[in-house]
Amino acid sequence: MGTSELPWIRKIAAVAALGDENRRRLYEYVLSTEDAVSRDQAALALEVPRSSVSFHLDRLVREGLLRVEFRKSAEKTGPGSGRPSKLYRPVMDEVGVSVPERHYDLAGHLMAAAITRSQADGVPAAEALRDVAAAAGSEVGRPGDFLGALSELGYDPSPDAAGGYRLLNCPFHRLSRDHTEVVCAMNGAFLSGAAAASGLSAGIIVPDPDHGPGHCCARITALGNKS
Repeated sequence: MGTSELPWIRKIAAVAALGDENRRRLYEYVLSTEDAVSRDQAALALEVPRSSVSFHLDRLVREGLLRVEFRKSAEKTGPGSGRPSKLYRPVMDEVGVSVPERHYDLAGHLMAAAITRSQADGVPAAEALRDVAAAAGSEVGRPGDFLGALSELGYDPSPDAAGGYRLLNCPFHRLSRDHTEVVCAMNGAFLSGAAAASGLSAGIIVPDPDHGPGHCCARITALGNKS
């Protein structure tokens, strides 16, 4: 994966795009609406020329903050009213970036979900966390592209001398320093779930006792397919 494709690079570019005041106001306006908005709606709401609105909206699309959809507007009547309108909708409702890539929001979500399950089903919290993490990992797996999934999540997989892969970044770094046993078990279950969903054999995730500062506590031993 080239540097230009790294997730945190894309996020930095997205945040930088919001440095322009009009573009930031436009993004906030689109976020505040309940439905996708047109260029005319945005120009009217912000009292900005339509040409400027079009430029900024398309820039926000390029940076991955907005997406485009086409549909007929109920407000249009008369000749040409059947032509679909170009509308804009948020891709995400929050924009954040960390270098290296971290996912403390994911860890918080998994732990909260595990506590909820533990209380509801009466299972130990550690067991609930492993199950929740494995299920979440299965949702992000990519059939035939496990390394791509790891890269997208910020693990930064790198080939090692033993034919496997070391993970040069831990998305849960600060948490893992203070709560190593809990976080590493959660992380291992998450990675195993992602590996299984990617079509890989079980047992490829192992603890890495010499993982290095900031590196993940897991190591990929091989990329064997399920038999």
